[in-house]
Amino acid sequence: MAESESRLLMLIDDEPAQSRLITALAAREGWRTLVVNDSETAIATLGTRQGMQLAAIILDQWVPGDDACSLIEELKSRRPALPVLMLTTSSSPLLAVEAMRAGATDYLVKPVAPDRLMQALRSATRHEAPRDELQPLTEKMPTSLDFDAMIGTAPSFRTALARAAKAARGHGHVLIEGESGTGKEMLIRAMHAASPRAKAPIRSINIGGVPASSIESILFGHEQNAFPGAFERQVGALQHCDGGTLVLDEIDRLDPAIQGKLAECLEQGIVRPIGARHGFRVDVRLISASNLPLADLVATGHFEQRLLEAVSATTIVLPPLRERQGDVPALTRHFLARIGEQPGLRHHAISDAALQLLAAFDWPGNVRQLQSVLFRAAVYCDGETLTTENFPQLVEMVGEPDDPPAAVNEGAGVMLYTDDGNLRALEDIEADVIRLAIGHYRGRMTEVARRLGIGRSTLYRKLSDLGIDNAA
Repeated sequence: MAESESRLLMLIDDEPAQSRLITALAAREGWRTLVVNDSETAIATLGTRQGMQLAAIILDQWVPGDDACSLIEELKSRRPALPVLMLTTSSSPLLAVEAMRAGATDYLVKPVAPDRLMQALRSATRHEAPRDELQPLTEKMPTSLDFDAMIGTAPSFRTALARAAKAARGHGHVLIEGESGTGKEMLIRAMHAASPRAKAPIRSINIGGVPASSIESILFGHEQNAFPGAFERQVGALQHCDGGTLVLDEIDRLDPAIQGKLAECLEQGIVRPIGARHGFRVDVRLISASNLPLADLVATGHFEQRLLEAVSATTIVLPPLRERQGDVPALTRHFLARIGEQPGLRHHAISDAALQLLAAFDWPGNVRQLQSVLFRAAVYCDGETLTTENFPQLVEMVGEPDDPPAAVNEGAGVMLYTDDGNLRALEDIEADVIRLAIGHYRGRMTEVARRLGIGRSTLYRKLSDLGIDNAA
């Protein structure tokens, strides 16, 4: 912790409550925070002895207002290597572009989750890796709610989408597992839009962003005077979403003391607020998301088997991008098209060599990281086409790409050859084609059979013979 304790953060903010919160969050990882209330004091502080010890700056856009980008430019001109993170209530991509061009390291939309803030600080001050191109970016581009907007033909990905499309039409609880950045949030949006509860109440809670001491009250509610500080009755999220959907993100981080109570609530359909003498019957659909496989956490004693069984009527696993690298070109073109529609940006093409470079990287941050890298490259590219020169950190880590190989094994999402160059068994290819069709037509089996040119009975027989779950 010695290195962490030496880090000093300057917070440019005139809101006392927010300043106290950020100071407390930063202190958890050993940061000391210097709070200044205006732009002039911030600039003057850079030249002081204390200012020379700064490791990062967080700027609330509200302080300088429309001059926020000018302040960022001034700060960076005086201390070019000092990371500057901007806090704002605006989700405008144009503001994100302007802030980045002014020199901002990251762009955080309020209210920012504690984990997101600390991740941004860690990324901005990490010394060991070329980082600028790989940092997460919180630009808020419009998100389509349709399954068809989720790009990818890898069989494992299409299987996940098919299961999600089928589950969306029901009322059972759903568990979505996958690494951070694989698209869990977008999949949840698509499922909700396609569900019978699409117009009913929905609420999303990020377990990792809520203090453990508050989560029970937030989920179940409490009666007045149920505990010190409970000055009025509060309706919990489970009761609020009666007839609708509750989304619990990062459920793997739920306090073990609450897991049993939530399992009992889901099993019985009754919510009992803290301090209440009786419960309330509710009809809530729970969609949970986890970055870690819950079965592994159960095996190590960190998650209750009972709760896992309660939340996972359907389990969907989104594969990491490194396991579906054949989807990188299509995802890249899709993101570039969306980025080009944002104010202040243009449409960019991308060279074959650059595509090969992107496909060669293992993307630890998955699809979200790919989008952030492309966004950053598009901001700084003055030409019409992105080339390998627009991804210098990737070139440094991966190396210059060789001539692109012939695409004999990619494109349709079905692998024709084994790694040793021999053709795969016809049965295996047929199984992949059926999975691809089920995913493409979102589990509509009549349409799948029609497009494949076979009868429904034949399709179901093949599903049985090939060992394919007809939800997949």
